[in-house]
Amino acid sequence: MFNNLQEFFNVLPMVIIGSGIIISLLIEMYSKKSELILPWFSVIMFLAAGLHSLYYVGDVSIVLQNMLATGGNVNVFNAIFTLGAAVVTLLSLDYIKKYGMYFGEYYIILQTSVLGMMLMAGAKDLFVIFLGLEIMSVSFYILAGMNRKKAGANEASLKYFLLGAFATGFIVYGIALIYGSAHTTSIEFITSNFTELTKNLLFIAGVLLFLIGFSFKIAAFPFHMWVPDVYEGSPTTVAALFSTGGKAAAFSAIIATLFALFNGPSGNLFTPYLAVISVLSMFYGSIVAIAQTNIKRMLAYSSISHAGYLAIGLAAGNHDAVSGVIFYLAAYTFMNLGAFGIISLLEGKDETNLDINSYAGLGNKKPLLAGLLAVLMFALAGLPPFGGFFGKYYIFVAAIKSHLTWLAVLGVLSSAISVYFYLRIVVLMYFKPSENDFAIETNNNAMIAIVFSVLLVILLGIFPGTLIDLVTKFI
Repeated sequence: MFNNLQEFFNVLPMVIIGSGIIISLLIEMYSKKSELILPWFSVIMFLAAGLHSLYYVGDVSIVLQNMLATGGNVNVFNAIFTLGAAVVTLLSLDYIKKYGMYFGEYYIILQTSVLGMMLMAGAKDLFVIFLGLEIMSVSFYILAGMNRKKAGANEASLKYFLLGAFATGFIVYGIALIYGSAHTTSIEFITSNFTELTKNLLFIAGVLLFLIGFSFKIAAFPFHMWVPDVYEGSPTTVAALFSTGGKAAAFSAIIATLFALFNGPSGNLFTPYLAVISVLSMFYGSIVAIAQTNIKRMLAYSSISHAGYLAIGLAAGNHDAVSGVIFYLAAYTFMNLGAFGIISLLEGKDETNLDINSYAGLGNKKPLLAGLLAVLMFALAGLPPFGGFFGKYYIFVAAIKSHLTWLAVLGVLSSAISVYFYLRIVVLMYFKPSENDFAIETNNNAMIAIVFSVLLVILLGIFPGTLIDLVTKFI
């Protein structure tokens, strides 16, 4: 199982989360103060796993009979998942009290979803990807309907479950066809024999079905239909997790499985599919977001357009694209977590203040919150000097290097469209008087999470080379 102590030490982030889930169950079962203990225990656990992943990013190994990889970009993904989950936990502390939806299992299911994400990122076998995907997905279906008193949450949960199960069917059938043609589920074998395997139509069909299934998970057009309703109906802090951790995990699985696409000419075979979903996602998401009046739905359509930008990296199919996609996911995770965090603070008890016009005059009422939200909107729009700008820059450069300049140009056009609906929020906050007065309850836990997210977005913009150099080293 483990050849030495070092290998066990390398999988410690996963062990921390796994054992943390068991300890959390015991706390929930036997402690009367579980409501106070669990969130802080979760934060400490996520931070411990995330910091360990970053500190030991150079210790690369393959363990558990070549089923799981550790170190390198796997650890970068683990840090994104765990630090993102720590932010979600801090945002949830007061949000779930606001709605009276504290259930002990909330934090336990949150921890379980992160374990699924980590399995997907480190997978060296198709079955491990499937196992991680199901652990994450089932957790997400439950989290979507966690506010069971609300009809919208139940509807969101059911829609997510039905369409998620449908997408999983594509992935399972794709894995079956890949296994039928390659006679193995080992990603290592598939990567090293990719060129030979692509001569088999069965294998190509399997990879396409696999990609279609994951197109649902990353919320790419035309497999996006669940996104707006699920984001709107789910608790805001949970929607933050779906749009960041879930998306990052799906991309990590695609990169892990189809790494051969980024290693030479064999990638050209799937470039047309990836380029088409990229263009459709970017423009559909950007154009439809303009018409939205609900801020959660606007961010949902914005999430579809961001999936399109990330798909440009997959279509480009070179090493620069892999590092660009990972950088973009890191920046996007904290941009979106910060934005959803501010929405969760401003949201009233009965889902009031979710209309975009509610943000009018926020610059006068809450200057700090308005300033933080403005920074996040600039970053999401891809304006310099924030992390979002460099995420797009690296992906567009990778596309140009792969002679997909037309795709990069369309990406820039889509970004220009998206600037409108992001800056509309900033204009409302600073240049329009408030239409209705409502009390804004700020709380320290959420503010810590939001400020942390904004600082990371700014740091990724000022020192983009730090993360890019780290990621490129392990490709």
